[in-house]
Amino acid sequence: MPEYREKLRPSPWLFVIIALVIPASLLVFLPISMLAGVLTAAGLYIGSALLVVLASPTVQVSGGTLTAGRATIDTSLLGEAVAFDGADATAERGPRLDARAWLLIRGWVPGVVRIPLEDPTDPAPYWLVSSRQPQKMAAAINRSRRPASSN
Repeated sequence: MPEYREKLRPSPWLFVIIALVIPASLLVFLPISMLAGVLTAAGLYIGSALLVVLASPTVQVSGGTLTAGRATIDTSLLGEAVAFDGADATAERGPRLDARAWLLIRGWVPGVVRIPLEDPTDPAPYWLVSSRQPQKMAAAINRSRRPASSN
């Protein structure tokens, strides 16, 4: 069982924004045919919404491995993960962002976790990963990177 798992699903307001394809496609297709306009509008909205949901990446910490989207790394190669929320998260995604960092960020997810890499062969200094629960994610990564104590 994973120590931490989160699917970065879109926020409800994103579906409202996607709904703007409806009037746009109606504007284009209604002069041709009412049926073509309505079918195209419905198809584009459903297709766009489905694509956004199906393309949502998963972040998981399990068995000494961090998986973020398609990328996977052993937690023994990671430094101390740090969680950021609010203005600090915005700064991490903006002015404080290193251009060499590996990113899995979503605009509709407010928090981020900065995970330093301790692998000297990796050109990225850290991973920056979106999370709705950045403190829990950082804690799971930090627990996973510590070897189990032997009693």
